[in-house]
Parts: sequence; C-alpha cells; structure tokens
Amino acid sequence: MTLALLVLISIMWIPVGMFFLGYGEAKSTGFVSAVVGILVVIGATLQAAVFTDPFTAGLLFVFGVLYLQTGHALLTGVEDLRTVGNGALLVGIVCAIYAFFFATGGGLKPDGKTIIGAAPYLAFMNLTFVVICFTVTGVTYGKINPKIAAVMFIVLTFTCLLTPAFSLMGYGKLPF
Repeated sequence: MTLALLVLISIMWIPVGMFFLGYGEAKSTGFVSAVVGILVVIGATLQAAVFTDPFTAGLLFVFGVLYLQTGHALLTGVEDLRTVGNGALLVGIVCAIYAFFFATGGGLKPDGKTIIGAAPYLAFMNLTFVVICFTVTGVTYGKINPKIAAVMFIVLTFTCLLTPAFSLMGYGKLPF
C-alpha cells in the first residue's frame, strides 16, 4: 500500500514544483493535491486498520491532510498561505521524529530487537522531508524563494518517492 502511495504522491509533487516555478495554475494544481490527499488519507486508514501498521499510517495521515490543506488553499484562492506553512511545519516536526526512529530503531522489545526496524534510507527520506516542509513554511511566510522549494520538490520526487518505491517493488530492498 505505502509503495503505491509514494508513486501516487509523485503525481502531486511535480505539478506543485512546476507551479512554484511559474508553470501551471493554482486550480489544477490544487485539484491534483486534493485528490492525492484524499487517496493518501484513505491509504493511511487502510494501513492502520487492515495492515495493522499505525507507525506508517501516522506519517501517511499527516502528509495526506497537508495535501488536502494545500489543495483547498489552491482551489479556493486563499491568499495568505501561512496556514499551509503552519501545517507543513508540523509535518516537518513529525518527519524529524520518524527520521530519529528509522535511524535508531526506537526502543527495545523484551527479546532485545528494536521496535522499529532501523532503515538508513528511510531516515534519509524523512530528513529530506523535514527540509522540504520547513522550506514550504519559509515560502509561505515570504522568507524563502519559491523556486528553491520548486527544485526541491522535483528532485525529491525522484530521490524520496520514486526511487524507494521502485527499489522495493522491483528489487525488494532500499538503495542503502
């Protein structure tokens, strides 16, 4: 489920990146953001309820809601995007926590194994998500040039969405 959602999210990140570069317009970018947000929230619900994986679901939920928030703002023409930036700020904080857990494995079970499997690539991904989320916050507050976020969205689509998804689906492992 999660791997398919990573591929799905790429259909939103590229248009958002292009929008920040001045290509495209708000309503169609907002529409794709909203559709992706709805599907990610549904996927997160399935991840938690059907696949009994609340850890992964938590990350999917915060991103899905942020995508819905972004979609709403772009579709309705919200002029002050700081609320979206505030949402991105919280998602960045959540990603920092996930990066820590993926880097360390979290606590130990009674048998001595970590509660969460340490995964360096997933830690790397979440650290990059921290940076993009904080960048989006800076953009919405007028402190960072939107073109910086644009380039980040486009690059991270390949390094943090498509690469891990297709690496796991095609080879059964992450790049590192």
